Amino acid sequence: MIDKLHYISQQSENGTHLTAIQTALDAGCKWIQLRVKDQPVAKILDCALQINELCATYKAKLIVNDHPEIALKAGTYGLHLGLQDMPITEARKIVGPKMIIGGTANTFQHIQQRVAEGADYIGLGPFRFTKTKQKLSPILGITGYESVISEVRAAGINIPIIAIGGILPEDIVPIMQTGLYGVAVSGAITYAQNPAYTVKAMYEYLNMTLLNEV
Repeated sequence: MIDKLHYISQQSENGTHLTAIQTALDAGCKWIQLRVKDQPVAKILDCALQINELCATYKAKLIVNDHPEIALKAGTYGLHLGLQDMPITEARKIVGPKMIIGGTANTFQHIQQRVAEGADYIGLGPFRFTKTKQKLSPILGITGYESVISEVRAAGINIPIIAIGGILPEDIVPIMQTGLYGVAVSGAITYAQNPAYTVKAMYEYLNMTLLNEV
């Protein structure tokens, strides 16, 4: 089961990915993506091993960004690949048939590509400008999500699609009303004054949209 709230790790000014993820787990996050850039593979693997054990104590799922070999060696729940990373079909040969694999998309054509590659879920964005991405794809916003989801429905595609990119708690309801499955956040939790309150509010907004659909 793919959670509707994804936390993507981000170092705070005075912390590490480990401390940021610890904060997210304490706040109630159950789906964690470890996203470490520009670091040696050995260092990322060591980090993934520590965090995977930590996630297990919270009964949370760990997803590793970019590195299928690290996901396999660390025994993580899943892997997430960007558009410039290894194709999902190639990564699948490394991690095997059971590991969850997500893929980034910015357009409907990317979604078609990800579905053809065998993705288990898709991260669609960016919703707005975010400093966590060095090479940012075109901003989608609400109108962009509405347009893409309309094409997805017309094509009969049924895959969990997660909004990503600069999302704040107050964005969740309008984003979910476009028909998306869930949201991925980073700074909204990393820099929250009260992370537990923020995560609780996010889940309430996600569940609110579910109740409105019933």
